[in-house]
Amino acid sequence: MGVSFLSTFPSLLPLVRDSSTTTNAAATRYPSRAAPICCNKIEIDVADEDRFHRRDILKCFGATIGLELIGSSGSFVGMANAADLIQRRQRSEFLSSVKETLYKAIKGNPDLSPSILTLALNDALTYDKATKSGGPNGSIRFSSEIRRPENKGLSAAVNLLEEAKKEIDSYSKGGPISFADLVQFAAQSATKATFLASAIRKCGGNEQKGNLLYTAYGSNGQWGLFDRQFGRTDAQDPDPEGRVPIWEKASVQEMKDKFSAVGFGPRQLAVLSAFLGPDQTATETLLATDPDVSPWVQKYQRSRETVSQTDYEVDLITTLTKISTLGQQINYEAYTYPVPKIDITKLKF
Repeated sequence: MGVSFLSTFPSLLPLVRDSSTTTNAAATRYPSRAAPICCNKIEIDVADEDRFHRRDILKCFGATIGLELIGSSGSFVGMANAADLIQRRQRSEFLSSVKETLYKAIKGNPDLSPSILTLALNDALTYDKATKSGGPNGSIRFSSEIRRPENKGLSAAVNLLEEAKKEIDSYSKGGPISFADLVQFAAQSATKATFLASAIRKCGGNEQKGNLLYTAYGSNGQWGLFDRQFGRTDAQDPDPEGRVPIWEKASVQEMKDKFSAVGFGPRQLAVLSAFLGPDQTATETLLATDPDVSPWVQKYQRSRETVSQTDYEVDLITTLTKISTLGQQINYEAYTYPVPKIDITKLKF
């Protein structure tokens, strides 16, 4: 049996800060261009000034105004692009702070990482394609939902995230973070921390060498699409019951059926083995009995034994990204806020 994903997360090994960078695209400029204005030729007969039609004047005036607007349109586009860049920067800075807060919370409670992963999965897999309801909407925070049998043992993870949310909301300038976003980004932080801890472990516990190993061989750069999906909306009520299996008691076929219902197959089931309950080794042993899932289980076990773990890590990031947005409409302006305007009348020159 290969190395377990969660077994590579030693509780006594320190983690490094989880940071992300977002590259802001440069604003496109549309310079105004000078253009000749051609009006209809106007012949004025002094003896009959009524022949000087007003529509001819309006044609000239309209052409002038039209070209003036075209010429100045570049400034409007520039202003729009500048506003977009400001919003991107605001979201990027806020997300970096969110990740830092989550990093600290997980570092202080590494034993809750398996619960955080299952919490994110169970919140997302309430999605129903037929009714387009459920999904990663933070409904798992409701007491009636977290108390369900499939969520047994996850309350401590919810409590941890609620405390982290208080801190995040205290410094947020663009409103409180949704619990839906918080759950999924906590799963990301736990996942990245586990891969980092695995690299440190492979370096004999040397944190500096482990950091360098993960920087050189890890797939940290694969998280770009996940990071952009920042702006989920919280559900106002618990999701319907019976949509998520009790993973520890479910058969492989029941797991396959659930994943198939949301558009996933044996590959995604195998790569998320660490999310299916507290004992990944036991889960993989069960999954390996199924001819459809077994090849993928073996593939990821072999990948985890390599230095880079590339196949496993990239597929896990891809699958988690898809699951974390099931049925969700992402608000790409979430957590942005108006920039204070400067009153130029109060400036001293």
